[in-house]
Amino acid sequence: NRISSLTFMYFMLSMAVNLGHFCQNAPETGLYFALIATNERFAAKFGIQSRQSGLLIQGEEALNILRTLGVITAGIMALSAASAAQAETRVTLKSAKAASSYYQMAAQLSEAMKTGTNGDVIITVEESQGSVQNVMEAMVRSGNYVFTSPPGLVGLAQNSKGPFEGRPTEKFEAVRALFPIPSLTMHFVMRSDSGATDFAGLEGKTILLGKGSFGAKEGEKYLDLFGLGGKVELADAELSNAVAALKNGQIDGFVTAGSWPAPNVIEAAAGTDVNVLSLSDEQLALTKRDKTVIPAGTYSGQDEDITTASLSVVAFATTEMDDETAYQLTKTFWEQKAKMGESSSWWNGVSPDMLGNIAGKIHPGALRYYAEAGFPVRDDQR
Repeated sequence: NRISSLTFMYFMLSMAVNLGHFCQNAPETGLYFALIATNERFAAKFGIQSRQSGLLIQGEEALNILRTLGVITAGIMALSAASAAQAETRVTLKSAKAASSYYQMAAQLSEAMKTGTNGDVIITVEESQGSVQNVMEAMVRSGNYVFTSPPGLVGLAQNSKGPFEGRPTEKFEAVRALFPIPSLTMHFVMRSDSGATDFAGLEGKTILLGKGSFGAKEGEKYLDLFGLGGKVELADAELSNAVAALKNGQIDGFVTAGSWPAPNVIEAAAGTDVNVLSLSDEQLALTKRDKTVIPAGTYSGQDEDITTASLSVVAFATTEMDDETAYQLTKTFWEQKAKMGESSSWWNGVSPDMLGNIAGKIHPGALRYYAEAGFPVRDDQR
């Protein structure tokens, strides 16, 4: 195994180096090897002088020995480096923009993999401009390439639709899921004194959606779907100003999308009485998104579960990743998830039930772990 092979290489390297140190320059400009031979017969056989309890080797014979020692030492060092390199499995993880929570998740995942495998799996995190880029690169990246994306986007790529129209589908057909990560979860946060406890109560209220983000686009879409288009006043401000504007009464509520618990919702609920609205089953069906339940007590003053819509996000690989690597990545993720959740609570929202949100095939290596763990997997995911 890795430890025993490295130990052996270290031993051999140490022996070679110590043998070199064992030699010292003699006044006769030869090499004096202490206690190598103990009888004249050995000395005569190799044409060397015996001297007290050691041997003196001079001239070309000494140079040959030095050259041999150098070759042995260099070879052992190269073999040691090669053995260490072979023992490590290196993975590239294409994530999100460096300032985003999903890039932070990727960094946490990288550290968890290193810890959970004792350094056998090393993940290098790469910044990305978004999920479309991540999926697109699956066409050209080889080996242990892992990326994060909503499953629906992978489905579009496999059917040459949307941003992937005209692209060859063969490479996208090789994409396989590994495990879910925290979802993009919709939060409709309202001041309690606004009186809004459901979506019908949003009429005539001032809502901050933000600009250009997934949450802003989804929020506007939901208002239209629920018959509130043109009946809500939209604040012209960035989402970063939402909590302050809510607390000082400039707005009645804001919409945000992120893994729960969302930091800006925690901040808002900590200093202001708020309601986070739930979606009815009919409203959830209109969104065509996944159902997410945020447990009671997640936010200050939240006495009941919140039912809302979310966009699942999954870690994917391709069939170019071998089954053992996919198995180790999947197994280590689930085994390290609780520890990651101690420092970042968004990991606590990931559960085996979220495997049901994965559309498409799961990697055989990941399936092996799910069979061992008894996690639910559908036949169409195999």
